[in-house]
Amino acid sequence: MNTSVTKQDGQERQIARCGFVASGDIVMWVEKHLECWRQISNYIRVARDKRFDTAAEDLFLELKGVIVREFEMILASGECDRVSKEDVHEMMNNVPSLRYISQLNACALNRVEHQWHLIYIGWHAMLGHLKVKHKEG
Repeated sequence: MNTSVTKQDGQERQIARCGFVASGDIVMWVEKHLECWRQISNYIRVARDKRFDTAAEDLFLELKGVIVREFEMILASGECDRVSKEDVHEMMNNVPSLRYISQLNACALNRVEHQWHLIYIGWHAMLGHLKVKHKEG
């Protein structure tokens, strides 16, 4: 089997795993959403190394859609107060495509990675807060 096809299938399964959780468990929603954020870091690395094709580009765009959709659902729960909607949307707008990321200079790419990291840490803080809140409640 072609290695790129196998890798693409694995990436599609990762995106599917970070999708919406049908239950009302906000902790599980955020944990799944964090999986999406981890994948963004991987795609940034792939773009930095210029190791992507049109299939990876399509998966990246699909992942961005999942992130924004899931984030809006988490916001609608009323329990997310540690991650800014503006920050998430700005991050998604700053990485419109893998091709775009691959053309950034080192300084701009470092800013994108830093922005990703701040949001990622914010998600972990939110998850910790939710775990405590829901364990007590």
